[in-house]
Amino acid sequence: MTHPLSRREALAASLLLALAGCTRPGERVVIPVVPLTRTPTSSQARVLVVTATAGFRHDSIPAAVATFRSLGERSAAFTVTTTEDLALISAQGLAQYDVLVFCLTSGELPLAAEGRAALLGFVAAGGGFLGFHSATDTLSRWAEYGTLIGAFFREHPWVQPGRVIVEDTGHPATEGLGESFTLREEFYTFRDNPRPRVHVLLRLDATSVGASGDYPLAWCRQQGAGRVYYNALGHFAETWADPRFQRQVLGAVRWAAGQVGHPC
Repeated sequence: MTHPLSRREALAASLLLALAGCTRPGERVVIPVVPLTRTPTSSQARVLVVTATAGFRHDSIPAAVATFRSLGERSAAFTVTTTEDLALISAQGLAQYDVLVFCLTSGELPLAAEGRAALLGFVAAGGGFLGFHSATDTLSRWAEYGTLIGAFFREHPWVQPGRVIVEDTGHPATEGLGESFTLREEFYTFRDNPRPRVHVLLRLDATSVGASGDYPLAWCRQQGAGRVYYNALGHFAETWADPRFQRQVLGAVRWAAGQVGHPC
């Protein structure tokens, strides 16, 4: 893992590069226990989970936060700080973390130019970035964020059970899922197909919702020295309580933190 001091030094340099390209709480949720392999505490990743919203606010946010906390505690792979304070997205603030998560964020968050540059600099310097569900319906007027996360949300035409096809069964976020699984979700489509720009991990079986076409649902990519992961699932609290989804969350955090490897 990157030591905080060296991350700070790297962020200082990458912040200058990012500035050049930068435009412009507690409900208790019961999470089922899933057997996990514990990671030595000395190699724990530090994860900052942001749940701020400026648009639609999902009822599943408390379940999502509870899932992150539970997975971190039970696996010992990472520690979790949750916040809605965007002031933490700064060069100094992000230097304290290894992974930044936009979890069910939405709308045009009031993230100033310095915060935007810090976010891009954090990833460029080797930080991990994860987005879940409406993270693609966030900061949609900021083109660099769209490049970072891979795509912007368009609509959710299907809120029903659907079959999800696993395209890469070897990624840490998809291990153990098999070739496909079925769940009830709010399935997203995007302004354009991200496939040419990302490594697709999951896609919707369009025939399972009476449609046709190519609909990626989860993907990963590299940006600078950093790792980026996005998953369009997570609308319902039941999804966050689903052991299959929890495996995806844990694997994604560990991959983004550099604890495990896989090309994207």
